[in-house]
Amino acid sequence: MTHTNKLIHETSPYLLQHAHNPVDWNPWGKEALERARKEDRPILLSIGYSACHWCHVMEHESFEKEDIAKLMNQHFVCIKLDREERPDIDQIYMEAVQVMGISGGWPLNVFLTPDQEPFYGGTYFPPKHWIQLLENIAKAFRDNRKALVDSAHKFRETLNIGAVEKYRLSSTDPGKELLHQAIKNLTLQFDQVHGGMAKAPKFPMPVVWKFLLHYCARYPEPDLLNQLYLTLDKMALGGLYDQIGGGFARYSVDEKWLVPHFEKMLYDNAQLISLYSLGYSSSPKEQYRGVVYQTIEFMTREMGHPDGAFYSALDADSEGVEGKYYVWDYDEFLETVGKDGDFLLDYYAVTPEGNWEPGQNILHCPQSLEAFASSHDMDPVWLRNILSEYQEKLMAIRNKRIRPGLDNKVICGWNGLMIKALTDAYAAFSDEKFLKLALSCAEFLEYNLREKDQLFRTFQTTKTPAFLEDYAAVISGYLGLYQTTFNEKWLFSAQNLMSFAIDNFYDREDSLFYYTDKQSHSLIARKKELLDNVIPSSNSEMAINLFVMGSILGRKSYLDIYHKMISKVNSLISSDPAYMSNWATAYSFANFSTAEVVIGGELAETFRKPLAAHFHPHKVMIGSTEKSSLPLLTNRITPDHTNIYICYHQTCQLPTSDPEVAIQHLIY
Repeated sequence: MTHTNKLIHETSPYLLQHAHNPVDWNPWGKEALERARKEDRPILLSIGYSACHWCHVMEHESFEKEDIAKLMNQHFVCIKLDREERPDIDQIYMEAVQVMGISGGWPLNVFLTPDQEPFYGGTYFPPKHWIQLLENIAKAFRDNRKALVDSAHKFRETLNIGAVEKYRLSSTDPGKELLHQAIKNLTLQFDQVHGGMAKAPKFPMPVVWKFLLHYCARYPEPDLLNQLYLTLDKMALGGLYDQIGGGFARYSVDEKWLVPHFEKMLYDNAQLISLYSLGYSSSPKEQYRGVVYQTIEFMTREMGHPDGAFYSALDADSEGVEGKYYVWDYDEFLETVGKDGDFLLDYYAVTPEGNWEPGQNILHCPQSLEAFASSHDMDPVWLRNILSEYQEKLMAIRNKRIRPGLDNKVICGWNGLMIKALTDAYAAFSDEKFLKLALSCAEFLEYNLREKDQLFRTFQTTKTPAFLEDYAAVISGYLGLYQTTFNEKWLFSAQNLMSFAIDNFYDREDSLFYYTDKQSHSLIARKKELLDNVIPSSNSEMAINLFVMGSILGRKSYLDIYHKMISKVNSLISSDPAYMSNWATAYSFANFSTAEVVIGGELAETFRKPLAAHFHPHKVMIGSTEKSSLPLLTNRITPDHTNIYICYHQTCQLPTSDPEVAIQHLIY
């Protein structure tokens, strides 16, 4: 290596990828920011993440080139940022670029004044355009400084407009009609042929389909249910899903879910494990069970930390080529499966010409297993079993290839999502290995990423205080653990984190939470994350947590905050449901008679399992085998006898000792 810059001292895999660029990269921090002010030079902030394909492309085309690096070093203080380590900074400058009228994405390249104010930005730039832009920005900063700074001030003012003003939020309570209107507007965006939303690229968007599951539990309209299961089926059969190794890619570039953008993210796979577990509870298809089991196996095999947590991402590229690890040419595939397995050519749509790029095939299933078995006169049970054998053969060959790069950051909130996923899988399937994985992950977070009631964003990297996203996801995961173990350790651990979040993130003026805590180093704006996206917004997840925790603990103060939050955003839920789906789920808890399922006695765990597996998304589980301080368990635990109470708003029906009878008492 002929060059080494300051990134060599970082621990982020993404930053280390750039440590030997000829660009004089700096990490975000006091030293680089003070240098920009002292030298009165603009800042070139370049943001990305390790699994980002176009980040790699721009590095190879521009940041590794001596002449381009010389231009960057001459005119700018260059800062590289891992968006997964500092989503607070990425959030600010992504919004700034969008305010400029430019589509967001990564790599995100933003030009700032020495005071961190943005004045221009964009995403990927080809080398010639990048060189021209660098020269133009340097000239503008030198010759038209006042106009540029004035523009930057205006962008800063826009970024500091609060969520209430920006989205014109006002407190209302329209009742169930809001959810009906949200569904009506959501259906306008459905792809009724291929599932998902009617546009490409297609993201899985688990929050949308989770909301549909909640809504259809109360209003099982055939068209909505068809769209829901069509989406789950098509995603699982497409190239988006790794047909032989398990796990979902980040998105599909086409409308048919065929061609994935091959990177795999922890947050996607965690949420999709949850979604397919709930989908199985609602409609027990063997395909959904297979997706859950195979994806969890993939996560533990390829993204599992040896001490119980999960890593953040797998790269889209290997050997510098996107998807090379995953695709097959016809001859290699046929040689691997042999003549007896040539029916798999049809099953996975493998052709000599290639179903993607010339000669290259992405394995996907044009038909479901049952439909394929019927059309080929096969026993579906035999086909399912034989597929497992051939998948092992294909995996053995694929494992000899050079693997995509692994981003080994352990991100607090994403692991919270995985804990919740594993508890959802455990609720659906009662498989003890899922609970064991969830407990190991939670213990990892407790030991490595928590000091008293404060969380930290990442493990083995700079001790950045956690963001609201992290608290929301970890609290949700711990509430899931409590409801699947009845171990109050996890409930009170979640409560302590909630108290910290309310004290340090909550804005009582507009009844929403800031993304950063009040102790964090100040940036040019302090934001509130409102819209749901590929990850549910931290505020919507906190609203659900407050409702669940308030219901379990009988804490009116938590329920009051919950009601204020959902009241504040009601108008957005109905008008823009695609980006408010988790809010709609949160709203449904208050409008669909959420049941408090209380189980007390020595058989509490035995009785819990069938009640947890029964599909009724608007329920919270509370239980104990021994005396408990929880209000709903007071005087409800008797020696040598186990009772189940179905309660609404802390008022309970007469008890039963039969889980099936209790299930019949679950109403809306």
